[in-house]
Amino acid sequence: MPEEPNPMPGLWPLVPSGATHWLLELCGEGLTGFMPPAMPDAVWVLNAMHEHEQGPHEASYDEYHHARLADGSTQPHTVGGIDLDAVSIATGGGLGRARHPGPGWRRLRWAELARRTGDPIVPDGLMPSYCCFPSAKKEGSWPLSMIPPTEGSLDRETWSWLIATLTQYSPAGPDTRCLAYYSPLTLGAIDFDNLHVRAGRLGDAEILYDHSEADFSPSNLWADDRSWVLCTDYDLWATKVAGPPVLINALLDDSEIEAVRLPWAH
Repeated sequence: MPEEPNPMPGLWPLVPSGATHWLLELCGEGLTGFMPPAMPDAVWVLNAMHEHEQGPHEASYDEYHHARLADGSTQPHTVGGIDLDAVSIATGGGLGRARHPGPGWRRLRWAELARRTGDPIVPDGLMPSYCCFPSAKKEGSWPLSMIPPTEGSLDRETWSWLIATLTQYSPAGPDTRCLAYYSPLTLGAIDFDNLHVRAGRLGDAEILYDHSEADFSPSNLWADDRSWVLCTDYDLWATKVAGPPVLINALLDDSEIEAVRLPWAH
């Protein structure tokens, strides 16, 4: 059967990169994503992590990787004659899109892991990233029974729920005109003369996740009237949402996703 055409160009056509000029003026450069200030409020929506239902496992991803190297079931990684396995750690973390891993796994709330380990959800002064939950890891590597959040992209379930919430709190609902920007890093090419920006309806935002040229959710998504802005930084485990207090409070009170205020990153 012939492959179905990609609906992206029709529903979210490319627009001139000048659409990001106001973000550049507001936030500074956007190589990893344009990070907005509170507008007038802001919250961080945390990417999902998961834990196997059988509970904690003592072995880490790095220990497992080295055990496979030892028995020959995997091959060493060498670049330019350098043994990368000898100078790096298999943390267990990933980059880009993710979704629920399937049967046998459950979503592990950041708040639950914080209670278990005694670590803060996000350390003071830091952003949600690989720096979080040092007590959950063994020499920097996560246990095999956990799947940490990925960097640079919302997971599929959180993206869908966030889009539904934005639709509910946008005056035009699904007809809200929006723009989406993908960092050059997500596209594998650094070209600031031709930034990748698309325009479309909020009601059609699901395809931005499934049919984009990048293996990431958009680095920025914003309403054309600039009433709210999302930023998913390439290096972070969360998405900052800046917008009106009614939207921010709805995200904080929502039991389906996990959102936190970070006063030092407001």
